[in-house]
Amino acid sequence: MAADRNGRERPTPAGGRILIVDDDSSLRRLLCLRLESAGFEVSSVDSARAALGRIATDIPDLVVTDLRMEGMDGLALFRALRDRLPALPVIILTAHGTIPDAVAATREGAFAFLTKPFDSAELVAVVSEALGPTGTRGKSAPWRKEIITRSRSMESLLSEIELVARSGVSVLIQGQSGTGKELIARAIHAASDRSEAPFVAINCAAIPTELLESELFGHRKGAFTGAASDRDGLFVEANGGTLLLDEVGDMPLNFQTKLLRVLQEQRVRPVGARSEQKVDVRVLSATHQDLERGLADGRFREDLYYRLNVVRLEIPPLRDRPEDIPLLAEHFLARIQSDRTDTSRISAFSPEAIQLLVGHDWPGNIRQLRNVVQQVCALCRVGPIPADLVRRALREQSSRHTPLAEARAEFDRDYLSRLLHMTRGNVAEAARLAKRSRTDLYRLLSRHQLDPVAFKLQGTGADRD
Repeated sequence: MAADRNGRERPTPAGGRILIVDDDSSLRRLLCLRLESAGFEVSSVDSARAALGRIATDIPDLVVTDLRMEGMDGLALFRALRDRLPALPVIILTAHGTIPDAVAATREGAFAFLTKPFDSAELVAVVSEALGPTGTRGKSAPWRKEIITRSRSMESLLSEIELVARSGVSVLIQGQSGTGKELIARAIHAASDRSEAPFVAINCAAIPTELLESELFGHRKGAFTGAASDRDGLFVEANGGTLLLDEVGDMPLNFQTKLLRVLQEQRVRPVGARSEQKVDVRVLSATHQDLERGLADGRFREDLYYRLNVVRLEIPPLRDRPEDIPLLAEHFLARIQSDRTDTSRISAFSPEAIQLLVGHDWPGNIRQLRNVVQQVCALCRVGPIPADLVRRALREQSSRHTPLAEARAEFDRDYLSRLLHMTRGNVAEAARLAKRSRTDLYRLLSRHQLDPVAFKLQGTGADRD
């Protein structure tokens, strides 16, 4: 570990992508030079609104912002980022006269503040601390490698995952069927300090009521007909790690009392055993049901509900993140092609086919999209995949594009960034989808400081169910 000029130890730079926000061009250059020389990847903008536009295309690992700027100031920028991406660390630069404002911001969740003129060693130390160990933050973090997405709503969810993962609290994951609830649970486990221990999942709806206790708690030989030997349950199998109770809303009411006792005492008694066994398990639960309605109907215990629902994460349905649909479709296509042994050469989807996919409502979410891609691949030998095959698989035509003039003003930036993501920065195609002229669209992009070139440079990846 290195030391600053006062002899204090400071973390070794861990690398990471930093966005500098300051309306003073000389200070921006100085910050960039200091941080780049320490091994960080740095970009900069001259205003808070420009920062929001940049983050719409590419989310950094850390934001360093001046407090006092023309127009939207650093405190307003911090609050906007906190609401959208709560796990994104923000460091505030402040003059001595505005230290009370900076202190107030840290109380609201800003990572730290530095006074100007800043000490370079202290700057690098605080930035390194904010970024944490190599690879633990940002889009390249190992825990989120299976959930690569362009969606702002999904990035916000991933920020929440990063915050709750290390807390150890119980998490209830809610989402429609096919949205990838188990994948989110695995990400929470991978980002936690239990990541080296087992992750075990059970679908509560798939286990008969009479077998659920044995599956979770285990049994002893002779406890019931067919119990030919001792068997540890899933709580013991997950000891030290994480247990996912998938579709917990389908758990029988008479078993919920037994589960609540185990969660409270962290002890299980196998069926037929005389003694209990201590376990250390973090419990995650997932459901597509409205558990609050289950409480009202008497189908779910209120005390168990609050035990499981310390933090609730909601996965947005696929129809609410259309910018992810081309990304997912291309991912599934590539995976299917890599597994095929025949001579088919399907390179991509046609633009018309992508338009049909984006316009579909996707009641079955990611699982349904994957099945559609599998179907069209089975019926196509040479690509690109035509729209007729996609239409046949979907059995309908639909379009979900709302004219931009009808969109509410406060959602303009999200609307535009989604269009540019879907068209890979093609302004002409984005203008056609928005039903506006290219001149109008360029004006709107300029107003929200969205750069089409940045969208063209975005890499590809995918989210899977």
